[in-house]
Amino acid sequence: MNTTQDLLIELGLEEVPAHYVTDAMNQLTRKLTDWLNDKKISHGQIKSFSTPRRLAVLVQAVAEKQPDIIEEAKGPTKKIALDDAGNWSKAALGFTRGQNVSVDDIYFKEINGVEYVHVQKSIVGKETFSLLPEIRELLTGLTFPKNMRWGNHDMRYIRPIKWVVALFGKDTIPFEIAGVSTGSVSLGHRFLGKQVDISAPSLYEATLLEQYVLVDPIKRKEAITSQLAELEKKNNWIIPIDEDLLEEVNNLVEFPTVVHGNFEEDYLALPDEVLVTSMKEHQRYFPVRDNEGKLQPHFVTVRNGNQQHLENVARGNEKVLRARLSDANFFYKEDQKLKINDAVAKLDKIVFHEELGSLGEKVKRIVKLSNLLAEKVGLSENEKLDVERSASICKFDLVTHMVYEFPELQGKIGEKYARLSGENEAVALAINEHYMPRHADDQIPNSNVGAIVSLADKLDTIVGFFSIGKIPSGSQDPYALRRQASGIVQVLLLKNWKLSLPSLFELSLSLYETKDEQVKQSLLSFFKLRLKHVLTEEKIRFDLADAVLESSYVEVSSLIKRAKVLEQASTEDDFKGVIEALARVMNIASKGEEQEIDIQLFENEYEHALYNAFQSSQTGVETSLFNGNEDEAYKILSSLKDVINEYFDNTMVMAEDVKIKTNRLALMVKLSQLIQTYAKVNSILVK
Repeated sequence: MNTTQDLLIELGLEEVPAHYVTDAMNQLTRKLTDWLNDKKISHGQIKSFSTPRRLAVLVQAVAEKQPDIIEEAKGPTKKIALDDAGNWSKAALGFTRGQNVSVDDIYFKEINGVEYVHVQKSIVGKETFSLLPEIRELLTGLTFPKNMRWGNHDMRYIRPIKWVVALFGKDTIPFEIAGVSTGSVSLGHRFLGKQVDISAPSLYEATLLEQYVLVDPIKRKEAITSQLAELEKKNNWIIPIDEDLLEEVNNLVEFPTVVHGNFEEDYLALPDEVLVTSMKEHQRYFPVRDNEGKLQPHFVTVRNGNQQHLENVARGNEKVLRARLSDANFFYKEDQKLKINDAVAKLDKIVFHEELGSLGEKVKRIVKLSNLLAEKVGLSENEKLDVERSASICKFDLVTHMVYEFPELQGKIGEKYARLSGENEAVALAINEHYMPRHADDQIPNSNVGAIVSLADKLDTIVGFFSIGKIPSGSQDPYALRRQASGIVQVLLLKNWKLSLPSLFELSLSLYETKDEQVKQSLLSFFKLRLKHVLTEEKIRFDLADAVLESSYVEVSSLIKRAKVLEQASTEDDFKGVIEALARVMNIASKGEEQEIDIQLFENEYEHALYNAFQSSQTGVETSLFNGNEDEAYKILSSLKDVINEYFDNTMVMAEDVKIKTNRLALMVKLSQLIQTYAKVNSILVK
């Protein structure tokens, strides 16, 4: 019976930035799990640990030895393995020698009608301890967004390595990283703990807790939330839990203790966004609200330590926040002196991009593009006026003191200032909404005015950078063009506006005075990748997704609807027959060219029938797609199945008479173009 030992790996580091801790822990756990499975080393439960100063994995019940296995190896064919006299060839002898067996062990097995040499070989499992030093490569192979060098070491890593604990049972696994040798000694809390010896992997968590280190991030997070709940109950407060902030704070401390402080009520006159940003984004504080949701002059933070001297900690945090709020109050009052139109004029002096001009020039393009889009989607006259005003002042807050100090507030503070300056509600709201969605989980602009300006701003940015060759590649996307493209897709889906992507590109490119077809194609390919992601999230079959993405009608909401219609239709009995008939048309159409169809050249009733069906279907399909009835458009196309099949059963498209053949191919081309407005059906897989 194979005996087991627990395995512990702990990598001790200088403080790792909070945003990288959880991912690094998960990476290490995944790599170690994969390594154990690859080596066929059986094991029990795997537990992950992390703090700002350490990444650790504890694997329970790791087998002390790999299992012995019997493995079958395949060699040359029988024909090659035996010579004409029936003796073993050099190929057979070499194969068995390589497998550490003799020719007496050879047997033959038939594979696809051909006999091959096979042997069985016994592989004795290795001692696990002899393999464990390979874990060094797992640790050095962790990847981080940013790395650094230290001392005289060539190694680049997220932070300098200070200690490495590597234990298999009570034995130290021997290896070295950047001059640090493995051992059983770990470090406790930087101020409250001390150096400690881990006598056994199973005692890791408890041993470090004695040194004021709560190594389990889940338990650490629970400790924070339970303390916040106690504080709420005691003071009758509401402390909203922002999950991103909680995750960040959790990765900033090793022994969490909640502490609260206060600030002057006068600062509550500042906009909520300013107060919350000052506390949350800049100080990592949790704001406090009352039962009605109003901000209160209190804050909550998490200390990396115990209960001692909490009053001093609270006073220190109050002092820091008071200074920041004092600055914010000064900026807020100073900004009130700035006229919106004066602020807009200052944008002419701020460079957007050296090849794309100033922010002022960008705003002028946004205005023109917004007006064109508002006209295309049929907004009311009042909405058009609001669109023009919103677009013309949408970036004014970028020159305010408040946005300079708190860049996260762009748009949000613009909305506040616009109201204070007497702008109407629609315009003020659109100034904030035009930045939406700012990230994957953000809301989408709800108002028509905000949505139009959002589209114009993002479209101008993407088209502008594509026109000067600044196209995202690999993981490189310095101007966040992928995020902005996803934002455009989300807005178009929400509003269901009939705006095809090529027409949007043409409108925007016209403002750059270019009609470069290559740029348009690059933009279309770029957006199709974003749409493919949407279709994947909708669980659309990959071939159906590709088929609609290659259609000639690239209007976002229609495209998604068509994919869903095809997904549903693929479960129906006649789907195979419909797709095969339509695909047959598209395949043969590739041999023809577009030209006028001469019905005088038709030789049978089936040609007339197909031509008439095409004409009636064309209007029906186009009308259905325009009205957003993609299901009806598919029904019209699927109704062509019988007339197409009868046509092919009774008509030779590739006739000997060149005129007749060309005319028949022209009909195929016309019909294929109609089909492709819906989807490139000949790329759909049918069984």
